[in-house]
Amino acid sequence: MKISTKGRYSLEALLYLALLGKGKYASTREIAGQTGVSEGYLEQLFIPLRKKKIIRGIRGPAGGYLPGKDPAKIKVGDILRAVEGSLEPVECVRLRTCPAEKTCLSRHTWTELYTAIRDCVDSISLQDLCTMYESDGSGSYAI
Repeated sequence: MKISTKGRYSLEALLYLALLGKGKYASTREIAGQTGVSEGYLEQLFIPLRKKKIIRGIRGPAGGYLPGKDPAKIKVGDILRAVEGSLEPVECVRLRTCPAEKTCLSRHTWTELYTAIRDCVDSISLQDLCTMYESDGSGSYAI
C-alpha cells in the first residue's frame, strides 16, 4: 500500500494547523508558504477534510482554517481515510463475504496487513504528532 500525496500533504497541513495552537487559524496561502504544498492543491484536499469535520474554515478576508476538533481526537487514520478512501490493501479485504475465501491462500495475509495498518494509524493522534514534533527541539517548522 502506498499513501499518495493527498494523504501525506493533508497530514502535513493538519499538523501545521495543530502546531499553531488552540483557536488559531491560518489561510491556505500561509499553509502553502510553510509546507510547500500549493494553495490550489490544499483547497482540493480541504474539501473532504471539511466534510468529515476534521478541519473547519473561517470565512472572510482574514479567514482561514483550523482543526475541526481537539487534535487529541483526530487520528491519523481519520485524515487518511478522508482523503485516500479505504485503507484496505486489496479489494477482497473490504468484502464481508469473499466467494474465494475458503480456497484463497493469501486473504489471511491481506487481512492481517490491513489490521496492522488500521491499528497503527488509528493509534496516533494529531496531538501525538505535535508532541513528537515539539520534543524534537529544532524550533523551526519542517516535516
